[in-house]
Amino acid sequence: MKFTVLHNDNNSKARAGLIETGHGEIQTPIFMPVGTVGSVKAVHQRELADDIKARIILGNTYHLYLRPGTKILEAAGGLHKFIGWNRPILTDSGGFQVFSLSDTRKLSEEGVTFRSHIDGSKHLFTPENVIDIQRSIGSDIMMALDECTDGTADYATAKKSLELTMRWLHRGIARYKDTQPLYGFHQSYFPIVQGCVYPDLRRAAAEEIAALDMDGNAIGGLAVGEPAEKMYEMIEVVNEILPEHKPRYLMGVGTPANLLEGIARGVDMFDCVMPTRNGRNGMLFTKNGTMNMRNKKWADDFSPIEEDGASYVDTAYSKAYLRHLICSDELLGLQIASIHNLAFYLWLVREARKHIIAGDYAVWMKEMTIKVSRRL
Repeated sequence: MKFTVLHNDNNSKARAGLIETGHGEIQTPIFMPVGTVGSVKAVHQRELADDIKARIILGNTYHLYLRPGTKILEAAGGLHKFIGWNRPILTDSGGFQVFSLSDTRKLSEEGVTFRSHIDGSKHLFTPENVIDIQRSIGSDIMMALDECTDGTADYATAKKSLELTMRWLHRGIARYKDTQPLYGFHQSYFPIVQGCVYPDLRRAAAEEIAALDMDGNAIGGLAVGEPAEKMYEMIEVVNEILPEHKPRYLMGVGTPANLLEGIARGVDMFDCVMPTRNGRNGMLFTKNGTMNMRNKKWADDFSPIEEDGASYVDTAYSKAYLRHLICSDELLGLQIASIHNLAFYLWLVREARKHIIAGDYAVWMKEMTIKVSRRL
């Protein structure tokens, strides 16, 4: 994998770059739609590529390991062929899913033992076997196994967790270097900076990870209960240390305003379930703010979802029609809302890139952040 910084903003840490992978190029900053089980919910791959203009999507090791399983994925020739997607894929190692299964998992030096949410069967993830699973999946970018602490964890808990994550990381890198891709293209391996909301822990993790010189680096354990201001502070602390010539991936974040703030602090890659999850619940993101489509005010509003010529949406559908579909629990409503929200997120990062190249990102971001944070 190759990453090149092409432009830097004049008044922020924002940068526009290019990631080159075995499945194509990715212009950064970029948002990655979440396709946890090999499917972005309610969205066809053709729509992802053509309408949403996604350049890379995310899959999840935990879910793909449980179903359909590595044997099926290997027989298919990897996840790309299994789902009919010929652009890059990133896989999360499953650390966050294990974190969310706090009632059914047990941490140890070896790894994490957990019970399947599907049938209750018992499994073990180690730093080594999550590499093996991701080799079977065949993602372009693989993530290290980590422990994600709650954003309100005390210092002692966060320190102990980080130390375990770092020991796991070194074992994972050893396995990564001892194994080879299965499908004829390079797979990158990203370490994850943890440390909760404690600057000294974040700095120590970032310094150790920067010295490892992997293809890229991730920032995890944010947007998990801590205030947004604390999240932005941790991003700044970490990005002062992570090398500028490597892509920086902020995991699981977030709102449109979060993306804009992250970009201003030097983040290149984002993912979040919010566009699709909120869309399925009737919330639409637009460049003028968010809309709750269940609100009665839209019942007789026959204007397009976006009225001012936004290029990322299908203007064939009115607010009233979409509200009708969503209130009727019609599947088409979930599909339209999901496609719209993802298209908006991808549009937003493309616009950010344009303004970084123009050198006025900080000015544009200030105005856009106010707009996207409004409730309509």
